[in-house]
Amino acid sequence: MWIFITLFAAACQSVRTAYQNTLAKEAGFLHATMARSLYALPLVTGYLLLCIVLFGGVSLPTGSAFFIAATICALAQIMATYFMLRVFQSGSFALGTLLAKTEAVLAALIGLPILHYGLSAMAWLGIGFGVFGALVMSIKWKNLANIHRDVSFVFGLGSGLCFAITSVMASLASHSFDGSIMTSAGVTLLYVLLLQSAILCGLQIVKSRDLMTPFRKSRKLSWRVGIMSGLGSIGWFTAFALVNPAMVKTLGQLEILGTLYYSKYRFSEKMNMRQWFGGAMIVLSVILVTAATIK
Repeated sequence: MWIFITLFAAACQSVRTAYQNTLAKEAGFLHATMARSLYALPLVTGYLLLCIVLFGGVSLPTGSAFFIAATICALAQIMATYFMLRVFQSGSFALGTLLAKTEAVLAALIGLPILHYGLSAMAWLGIGFGVFGALVMSIKWKNLANIHRDVSFVFGLGSGLCFAITSVMASLASHSFDGSIMTSAGVTLLYVLLLQSAILCGLQIVKSRDLMTPFRKSRKLSWRVGIMSGLGSIGWFTAFALVNPAMVKTLGQLEILGTLYYSKYRFSEKMNMRQWFGGAMIVLSVILVTAATIK
């Protein structure tokens, strides 16, 4: 089931990214980032209520493990987005993109001591192929000669690390509940979105000195971003709760293929041999990771 959920999340994220890029140009990056969480709240709240009706409620054990993990998850996702913005602002996308695509491997390494998830040799091989394929598709090798001068190094690595922390903490927070894992993932997602909305709305209000600023800019497009982000986040958080986040992230690399397909037929861009080869590696990684889950 996690495979279909992940594919659904990746498809929603591809559409959301397209909307969000347009929103960032119209209303600014801060508003575009905030719309992902604030305008997704109604949808996610409705989804959580549906989960409670269908799968039952959950109870939170004594302790603060959930709040610590979910808060780290929310903050890490904000920082990951910020680091990626800095990568784009630096004007050098190659190394930053390369390092950001290491999130699947980093999620596997972080998850070993925290989540105690084990991975088979086939799963590790699949993750490796997935990261390699993403790197091949994303970078131009001639730019690697100037790695030591590239300011994207820290920001790209920081982005990949923060995205990996986000997925691992989301899984840890969801498993801190007693009860349905579907409802647990919904509660975790709602908490994360509420915290992110409070932080980002606060920043936007302070910057503009207008309490209604989050609701004034590009409302129609903001709702589109929020709805697609909410649907995607429901898929991601549910998948993180079901299996090792590293495997979810590897399967989610298919989003890159969807983006290239969209670019080719929407903007008539041509795919070169490097992109075809990288795409083949990603497909192979998905096959290996999927096969590793079959018992």
